[in-house]
Amino acid sequence: MERVRHGVIGLGWFGEKHCEAVDAIPNVELYAVCTRTESRLEEVAERFGVQHAYTDYNEMLADPELQSVSITTMWDQHLAPSVAALEAGKHVFCEKPMASTVEDCQAMVDAAHAAEGNFMVGHICRFNPRYAMARRQCEEGTCGEILSMSARRNIPAWVTTDILNKIGPIVGDGVHDMDILMWCSGLKPVSVYARTVNHRGLKHPDLGWSMFTMENGAVLVLENVWCLPDNTAMQIDERMEIIGSEGSIHVQQTTPNFAVCDGEGWTHPDTTYWPTMHGKVSGALPAELRYFADCIQMDTEPTIITPEESMAAVKACLAAEESAETGQEVAIEW
Repeated sequence: MERVRHGVIGLGWFGEKHCEAVDAIPNVELYAVCTRTESRLEEVAERFGVQHAYTDYNEMLADPELQSVSITTMWDQHLAPSVAALEAGKHVFCEKPMASTVEDCQAMVDAAHAAEGNFMVGHICRFNPRYAMARRQCEEGTCGEILSMSARRNIPAWVTTDILNKIGPIVGDGVHDMDILMWCSGLKPVSVYARTVNHRGLKHPDLGWSMFTMENGAVLVLENVWCLPDNTAMQIDERMEIIGSEGSIHVQQTTPNFAVCDGEGWTHPDTTYWPTMHGKVSGALPAELRYFADCIQMDTEPTIITPEESMAAVKACLAAEESAETGQEVAIEW
């Protein structure tokens, strides 16, 4: 079977991670790359030995040999290349958050339904085995009636200094856990009250706490702090709890299952999302891209996550940001 010929649009840090992940997948070929910055384009194309390099994604999409693309531009620039790629007959893998407005999300959903190619948003946590196991336990009724859900996804300040001028912590990271908790519980939020703190004076606040009321009356709390001390041992402090009438589920992603101590102290490197093993990127990122490619080769639609589910997570988190800005509880209508 021929490899899927895949391109990457947007070559920032995570766009390069996509290139690394694609390069590690046996049934996918990193066929093309695209960014507006010529020096960066040359650097990435040379690193991965890619012959098809573009500064205009429309020229890239005109290549009939190209089958699929990753959209790894900033979240407020997802709409145009996603729709253009779908209209060009390509399969589209778009990074999260899906878009910066609910209206843009809806336009992408509509374009996906009108297109022949597949469309999938990269909610990487659905490919983390611990969250997938939590989903299965919820499906099996382990918790009974769900009463309380909470998640923490906190990262050091040095990681976010540049990011906070582009996106805030509630949408930037809370969208992961909002998606997972709705996926596990089968519940949607009907209202939210949120607060933020802007410590460093950047465009977006350093941290956000959001408390949602779910449709069955349960409470869901998201903690997203983007200003942990720079010497924090892990790059993500990641935890989740689901508590119900009959049982509970606890995910301790940051429990140091792998630790390194050197002359500067202890660190807990990532072993889940994109660790390097045997010279290749492994973990959840190549797993979700491999799943996407498998769907293309088998001519099936991705079902692990739908465009509507991706839009729902964005809608909930944008409502939380609105609450933080206004100081008022915000109703969420579906």
